[in-house]
Amino acid sequence: MAQGHVGINTDYGDWDWSADPGERARLLQSPSVETGPKGHEEQRSAATSMLGAVFIVVNAALGAGLLNFPAAFSMAGGVAAGIAMQMCMLVFIIGGLVILAYCSQASNERTYQEVVWAVCGKVPGVLCEVAIAVYTFGTCIAFLIIIGDQQDKIIAALMKDSTGTENSHWYTDRKFTISITAFLFILPLSIPKEIGFQKYSSCLSVIGTWYVTAIIIVKYVWPDKEIVPGDIPTSPSSWMSVFNAMPTICFGFQCHVSSVPVFNSMKQPEVKPWGVVVTAAMLIALSVYTGTGVCGFLTFGSSVEQDVLMSYPSDDIPVAIARAFIIVCVLTSYPILHFCGRAVLEGLWLRFKGETVEEDVVRERRRRLFQTGSWFLLTLLLALFIPDIGRVISVIGGLAACFIFVFPGLCLIHAKLSEIQEARSASWWAMVSYGVFLVVLGAFIFGQTTANAVFIDLMK
Repeated sequence: MAQGHVGINTDYGDWDWSADPGERARLLQSPSVETGPKGHEEQRSAATSMLGAVFIVVNAALGAGLLNFPAAFSMAGGVAAGIAMQMCMLVFIIGGLVILAYCSQASNERTYQEVVWAVCGKVPGVLCEVAIAVYTFGTCIAFLIIIGDQQDKIIAALMKDSTGTENSHWYTDRKFTISITAFLFILPLSIPKEIGFQKYSSCLSVIGTWYVTAIIIVKYVWPDKEIVPGDIPTSPSSWMSVFNAMPTICFGFQCHVSSVPVFNSMKQPEVKPWGVVVTAAMLIALSVYTGTGVCGFLTFGSSVEQDVLMSYPSDDIPVAIARAFIIVCVLTSYPILHFCGRAVLEGLWLRFKGETVEEDVVRERRRRLFQTGSWFLLTLLLALFIPDIGRVISVIGGLAACFIFVFPGLCLIHAKLSEIQEARSASWWAMVSYGVFLVVLGAFIFGQTTANAVFIDLMK
């Protein structure tokens, strides 16, 4: 896309950051990417290669949503419908990532919410930050539910006696195990002001994700005798049922919020190389999600659980290792997502109050402890009473659609409208029309999935 002269909205300065409040995280970016202010020489030496950027984007896309893809294929109506929907969505997902890079270059901003602030103005900027906070909050709930799912199966295998009878005790209750794990591991990791140490967990997260995919594929090729698949639909029951898979696909491929810092960390932060990076990264993610979705769905059919690992026997050793991997990944991912959400809330609070950087250490610590404690307790309480991750993903999947379609579409529209041109060419109109289409598509997906979640999933 040709870059014209872009006039940036002056509304951004109305609520501008006077300085770094100490917790202004580079939201949802890979922990291995450093995007703080640096000198020119340091930026050059620390710049990310194209290959490195590909794996960082893949790491940002792959995550706990992987476990829900077999159930999404079942809801969509089979393998053909699930793959077709992924392929169609992938075109717009890659387009959104390229648009964000274009707008980041035009506005000279380095994070997702800053790009939206600078290009679209104050109101979309605030909505974007609120959406990020809600999205990270919902994802933290899903993480706690996943911990409970995996612990249930591991404990079930450990508590069987010699006759194969499962023994249950108060300390094996799901609510107790989730709570004790959260208080012992997640809360201490969520309290610190900085989370630089968390960057070392990203490698383990990638290994765990690929191991889970490999196990699901192997179990499909060489199935266990006791696993009997349910009905395997070959077509959707209705055209509307296909859209039931949208929240999972949006949740799985949502790496757009973290993409802007990754783009700016590259040796060549230009749109064309970035297009190659995101295309390669999304194809890798597509192969992982498709392999998991297809093999998991064909193994269990319509009887597959929302968390596919829950469908396997509790005494399966390779699957038990996969469950342990997922627990470790989630334990280290929750604090990162919480940190990002807390950073947004802190920024909104400081701008609402019109305060500068908090210099009073006691007040800053007290506010941070209150924010962390409230966030932790609310997510834990909701996780204890929500039965499966499918219901959470059905809600936050709509928000993921906003990050993938709505905000990039708005950014493209505002960026093109701000160009100073004597005559507007056909390509200009095409770009504006594409931006409008993205906004309409994202709004439809958000409305449909949210309404479906509220009136069908949450009301059951």
